Amino acid sequence: IKEAYDKVRDDKDPMNWVLLEYIDDKTDELKVSASGTGGIKEFKSNCKQEQAAFGFIRVNASNDPLSQRTKFVFVSWCGSKVKIMRKAKLSIHISEVKTVIKSFAVEINATIPEDLDESTVMLAVTKAMGANYDRQTSNY
Repeated sequence: IKEAYDKVRDDKDPMNWVLLEYIDDKTDELKVSASGTGGIKEFKSNCKQEQAAFGFIRVNASNDPLSQRTKFVFVSWCGSKVKIMRKAKLSIHISEVKTVIKSFAVEINATIPEDLDESTVMLAVTKAMGANYDRQTSNY
């Protein structure tokens, strides 16, 4: 997991997201279940309704056309078909996951695919970036 996290953090590595999933319903151990180079859309396509998981995504964002910055998004995913005991444990496990995934600008708690729409995620990232000197052309 640490190795995958480091790859996502590395601007020179094409991998820009990782999904951590429980090994099975009986254990609390996580594994890297998927990773890729396709950004938010590809990450979202790997989140299933019967799954509880955590994710880490690298995005490029800007408040204006001249300043591109790399930002990171931490996702806790809990689909609508996740068993009740797993849902209950998810909030406890999030703090353990954050001992490895430490640096991120935005945290998203997602339960439906729409929570991970690219426009929704990028708006949250842009808002978290601070001062917006190009406010007159912004939608938020």
